[in-house]
Amino acid sequence: MATAIKIIGGILAILVVVAIGFWLYLRAPDLPRETVVAKYSRPNSHFVALPGGVQLHYLESGPANAPPLLLIHGFGDNSFSWDGWTKVLAKNHRVIAIDLPGHGLTTSPIDFPASADHYADLVDAFAGAIGLKSFAVAGNSMGGGVSWQLALRHPARVSALILVDAAGWPTQSLNKNPPLAFRVMQYKLGRDLLASIDNLPLIREGLKKDVVDQSVLTEPFIQRWADVQRMPGHRQILMSLRPGSLAASKETLAAIKAPTLILWGRQDQLIEVGAAYRFADAIPGSKMIIYPDAGHLLMVDQPDRSAIDVATFLAAHTEH
Repeated sequence: MATAIKIIGGILAILVVVAIGFWLYLRAPDLPRETVVAKYSRPNSHFVALPGGVQLHYLESGPANAPPLLLIHGFGDNSFSWDGWTKVLAKNHRVIAIDLPGHGLTTSPIDFPASADHYADLVDAFAGAIGLKSFAVAGNSMGGGVSWQLALRHPARVSALILVDAAGWPTQSLNKNPPLAFRVMQYKLGRDLLASIDNLPLIREGLKKDVVDQSVLTEPFIQRWADVQRMPGHRQILMSLRPGSLAASKETLAAIKAPTLILWGRQDQLIEVGAAYRFADAIPGSKMIIYPDAGHLLMVDQPDRSAIDVATFLAAHTEH
């Protein structure tokens, strides 16, 4: 017995040493804000000060007097992922793609209360800060959850709602085999680990599951995802979020009055396409389009086709 205990103890000690060595190998400090902003900001980048110490970054394109369209990215993503839509939609719309706290080039306190409802309230404050009275809003994944929360919490702001593979339904709508990062995040130790390492390998693995057309995943695109997540405080805020924690219901969503378009990739490996039908059933008068050869990041996977569908919808519902 004593020998067995010694052997087990020795194995555990080796595992601890290996785990520590693995963590030391992957450990990556924050990148200086100035370095990341200098590398990735664009001529159409803007920053606005919001309550709670948030300096929110956004990209603005298109005519200033055109109908406004606000774009909200998903978990771990950033405003640049809407580039394909912006190229099409900025011809006739004032397109504004934002970075939520913990994402992109936005800076915010490490203890920002990151959740869909707080994000929705921040978007409302952002709209007020830049003089937007009402606007169409499109959100992907977690950003879709923020968008429908915005339509419920601040209905006067939302002239039209576009949900793109949106989060919101209970976990049974989530795919049974999510990316490794989401599985690791279920545990506190895993969240602590992800908050301190370079997540590039996990980001690469997750993005490959998010699209059908793998050619859209260029090295600069993937590296940007990883770099902006290492902005000071970003990983801590990301790890405080709980993907899948939103609780949509038919009764709740029935209160949405804005014209609503639901877009979904049938090959979505994160949120199953059945969730699209649940949104369509719950939101009165909504329209749904399913794309057979697209995944979770629809606006990256099928940017032109989906953007044209959005333009058609907005022309019918928000322009006079």
